[in-house]
Amino acid sequence: MSLKEQIQAVLPPKPSALRISYPEGLPVSLRREEIKSLISSHQVVIVCGETGSGKTTQLPKMCLELGRGQNGVSIVHTQPRRLAATATARRIAQELECELGEQVGFKIRFQDKTHKHTAIKLVTDGILLAESQRDPLFKAYDTIIIDEAHERSLNIDFLLGYLKEVLLKRPDLKLIVTSATIDAERFSTHFANALGQPAPVIEVSGRLYPVEVRYKDPAGFDPRQRAKAGQSAAVTEVDEDALVAAAKEAVDELCALGSGNILFFLPGEREIRDMAKVLRAHVDHGMGYTQGMEILPLYSRLSAADQDRIFRSSGTRRIVLTTNVAETSLTVPGIRYVIDTGSARVKRYSYRNKVEQLQVERISKASANQRAGRCGRVASGVCIRLYSEEDFTTRPDFTDPEIVRSSLAAVILRMKSLHLTDVEQFPFLQRPPGRAIADGYQLLTELHALDDQGRLTRIGKDLARLPLDPRIARMLAEAARFGVPA
Repeated sequence: MSLKEQIQAVLPPKPSALRISYPEGLPVSLRREEIKSLISSHQVVIVCGETGSGKTTQLPKMCLELGRGQNGVSIVHTQPRRLAATATARRIAQELECELGEQVGFKIRFQDKTHKHTAIKLVTDGILLAESQRDPLFKAYDTIIIDEAHERSLNIDFLLGYLKEVLLKRPDLKLIVTSATIDAERFSTHFANALGQPAPVIEVSGRLYPVEVRYKDPAGFDPRQRAKAGQSAAVTEVDEDALVAAAKEAVDELCALGSGNILFFLPGEREIRDMAKVLRAHVDHGMGYTQGMEILPLYSRLSAADQDRIFRSSGTRRIVLTTNVAETSLTVPGIRYVIDTGSARVKRYSYRNKVEQLQVERISKASANQRAGRCGRVASGVCIRLYSEEDFTTRPDFTDPEIVRSSLAAVILRMKSLHLTDVEQFPFLQRPPGRAIADGYQLLTELHALDDQGRLTRIGKDLARLPLDPRIARMLAEAARFGVPA
């Protein structure tokens, strides 16, 4: 073997040319020329598309077709959850007919499936935020796609504020922000250019088929509540047995309508396990339409093998029990029907107890409509809401942004480590409450991460390098100082 052949044998293979095509059935594919034109002529573009429009999987390919993600830099595409990041990466790699981990890869906590030649890189927004520590101007990327920005997590809000400052120093950087709700105008105004002109917004239709919404109030299945009929007092609680009875009837009703899988939204992992046990017994003892149905769970902590089962066709009709992980960018195949309990686990910070709690709360109208939108992609769909129509009308229009219900200690710590402006002047999409700012500073001072003048201490610099809650990071730092295994 010659010296040249020996060198080529140890060098990583160069990526082969990708064949880019677009599924014509997706609404976003029909407007790809218009979208590509906007991306070429503007530094920031807002893409507003309903669930099912195809924006999550097709936008990176459009950027690739425009010559982005080449010559040692990548297109980075953020997702709010690890499960969505990995599933989206697999889907894009499949459509581009390439090996996952080569031209298309993903990076989540504890797992990095990327390559030096990776052109499209799926990450969680937390990972991109952590990368700002060692690459403050994101020079590893020429295009950043912030997907599902309407979720307004703390990471997303901080990234949108931080990127507004980065864009001034990186005129070559392109930013695409996607939103599935009508809140796109807020993002457009936030990224107005130097002349005060808002960023362009392009709206893409989503659902391909009509969706019928039905209401089935569990209170009607609760003998205690039926006994209260006619009383003026509002019903605030429903017996768990009544919810189970309503769920069983909803399953039977949807199964009788025709073929197609059912997506069932529940608040959390524990509720999924409980409902799975109930529905398996119901299916095993049932007759007719429900007989032989497969019951599958879907949540963030699910193993990779169990996640893959969701996306592999088995030929058996399914009920997929999920949390809000399947509410937005993660699309479960073959869904024609949705059952929605109308609740989710929401993280809220207690200023009194200094702890964050996961509470089960009613979802907003926007979230309820997102859930309904998961059906009707393969044929006309039906969504059954396990609450009353009156209940729906009293719900807030949008979910509270995480920045107004979370501790800001981690955000303040990161801003200090990046030498950014004070949190009071930082260009957040929505200004956090003064109480939250004061609480964040107080907590960091108690942890000795900040001194009395609000400056970062040596301990604070160490804590900022750890992608953890500052209190957990402080415990680990102290454990290391005393030689205690963490």
